[in-house]
Parts: sequence; C-alpha cells; structure tokens
Amino acid sequence: MAAQDINPIHQHLGSTLANLVADRLEAMVVNGGLASGERLNEVALAAELGVSRGPVRESIRILERKGLVTVVANRGAFVRKVDLEDMVDLYRLRAAITGLACEMAAERAEPPTLERLRALVASMAQAAEQDKQQDYYDLNLAFHQALVLSSGSARLQSINEQLVTQAHLFRRGSLTRVTDMKQSNEEHILIVEAIAAGDGSRANALGGRHVDAGRERFMEAAQPPTNPA
Repeated sequence: MAAQDINPIHQHLGSTLANLVADRLEAMVVNGGLASGERLNEVALAAELGVSRGPVRESIRILERKGLVTVVANRGAFVRKVDLEDMVDLYRLRAAITGLACEMAAERAEPPTLERLRALVASMAQAAEQDKQQDYYDLNLAFHQALVLSSGSARLQSINEQLVTQAHLFRRGSLTRVTDMKQSNEEHILIVEAIAAGDGSRANALGGRHVDAGRERFMEAAQPPTNPA
C-alpha cells in the first residue's frame, strides 16, 4: 500500500491504543506490578492486556522517553532502576522546578488557585493532627501538583510529571514517606502566603527550600543505622 493510501483514522486509533497501553504499563511500574529491573516481555504483556505486540512495542518507546524504561540492545526493555544517587538528582531538579513554579504562580496569583492550595493545606493539617500518614502523603502529592499547575506552563508540568514518576521507581516505601508532617505543612503555608502576596522571589526561594528540606530528610532516613558501641 502506498504511503498516501494509509488511512489516517487507523493511524490515529493505533496511536491512541499505544498511549492507553502506555498508561496501563506506567501504572504497573509505579504501583510495583512491574518490578525495578524487570524485563518487559512483549508477548506476555500483549496477552495480559488483550492487544497485539505493536501497541505494546510503541508503549515501551513512550515509557523510554519518560525515563521509566531502559532499552538495552539485543537484550530488550527493562523497568529502569533508580538508586540513591538518582533520587538525590531528582530532588535537586524538583527543587528548581518547584521554585520556578511558585514564582510563576505568584505572578498570576489567581483566586481559584489560592483557594485550591489553601484547601489542600487545611486537609493536610487535619491529616497531620490525626497522624494519618498515607492521607498526608497523597494530599502532599496533590499540593505539589497544584503548585506546578498554577504556573500555567505546560512544559514545566510535563518535566515535573516525569521527575515525580521516576521518583516512584525508588522502591523504599518507608523512605519515600518519611517526613515531619506538621513542619512540612508549615512550609506549605509560607509558600501559599508568598504566592498570595504576589512575591515571586520569596515564593521561589520557599518552594525550592521546601523540596531541599525533603531531600535532607530523605537522606537522613536513607543512612544505615550505626552499630551501638
């Protein structure tokens, strides 16, 4: 069939299916259904998802571009391994992204954004008071996502999404949730106040410092316990 005879509708449907498969595989990676370092078996995945190998193969390329999959010549595709050094890099990049997002949010200071951020801060305060760590963790993710969305920059949102998703590959659940909930939320409050005041410079500094503080807590938790003398 000549190139000009290819049905564009079929092309679109194929692309859409590949994206849907990529979403499923990404969820499996993030939730641990596909373990870090595990080889992606196209035949098995196609059978499990009820699709042909083509969409699976294309979805793997999509996940490779997102940094979730590593393709090794003559060996296949593997779920990316994220080590401690990678996590430190991800934190540093997220600090820069978060600071910039906070600055851009302050330049806009849109009332619906402030309402959303304040509501999340209030919910986190309640979760911290009741020592509901999982609730706080989920709300914290939503807060940081809202911060980046409030920047109004689609490119910033895309970069941040990749960084956060890659961080989920670090499979040390007890470490990813280590935080002083009340202290962390006090930092959130200061960030929201700076955004509401339209103080971009202060919002940037507070946003970056907040993520840096999270990195420091993470590193402390990651240190092996010392043997008693």
